[in-house]
Amino acid sequence: MDKEALSRVTAEPLFTPFPMEGSVSGHHRSPHKGSSVEFAEYREYVPGEDPRRLDWRVYARSDRFYLKEYEAETNLRCYLALDCSGSMDFGANETKFEYAKRLAATFAYMIIGQGDAAGLLAIRERKTVDLPAKRNPSQVHEILDTIGPLKPKGTPAFGDTLHELAERVRTRALTVIISDFLDDADTILDAVRHLRDRRHDVVLFHLVDPEEADFPFERPTRFVDLEGAGNMITEPAVIREQYLERLRIHIDAISNGCLECEADYRYIRTDVPVAEVLEKFLGERLAGKAA
Repeated sequence: MDKEALSRVTAEPLFTPFPMEGSVSGHHRSPHKGSSVEFAEYREYVPGEDPRRLDWRVYARSDRFYLKEYEAETNLRCYLALDCSGSMDFGANETKFEYAKRLAATFAYMIIGQGDAAGLLAIRERKTVDLPAKRNPSQVHEILDTIGPLKPKGTPAFGDTLHELAERVRTRALTVIISDFLDDADTILDAVRHLRDRRHDVVLFHLVDPEEADFPFERPTRFVDLEGAGNMITEPAVIREQYLERLRIHIDAISNGCLECEADYRYIRTDVPVAEVLEKFLGERLAGKAA
């Protein structure tokens, strides 16, 4: 867990721009109509209904009685999908996987601390972790104890894991995917679209190590595929331009696909502190709530 991030973000609530469904009263919008502080729409008054909900300003303009309807506020369920594939075991100072674990643990603490529910999924060839979303304080320790010993290996399995989540979780939820997304862009986006079709709020934290982003290598270097496809020794200058162009194309494909289906895509360099990443994320979510 990132202590600096906790000290800076735990006072900031996390809001989702999409209506949520849950069984506990909270501070997120629900699609079910009720009496709360989030205005939804007007409905014509039916005799016998509570006159306190009449909008007298509308009556003055139209000479007709209308009630204000509101979107009931509810609790949020959050699923943290953590990429445990071999490519996450890369990093100059800190591996992407270590960064991802700190980000996921801090996010879980933040979610449960505001009275919402958090669960955990591990994404790799054979899914070995699936903690259902719970809101009790002990869930923080359950998630931390589970994340701690996880090791990155094998290839990712975005399709299987996220499609299964979309089918299994029928009520709206927040799905946070933490990964380097070194997989086929269409495979990733198919899963994201499936979640969005189920009306989930989907956030992608795309982790990129500075050496992956800048490709600073100069001397002949051995490049090893951390997911088991072999290795090669080459002159970095020979492949730098092509590598950076292919990386840009891959990032653009994912970010543009997310934009089209209204998923929240965030490019994160792992030399940026987790506290800064979460502060920016929460600030923008809060601004969207107020807008």
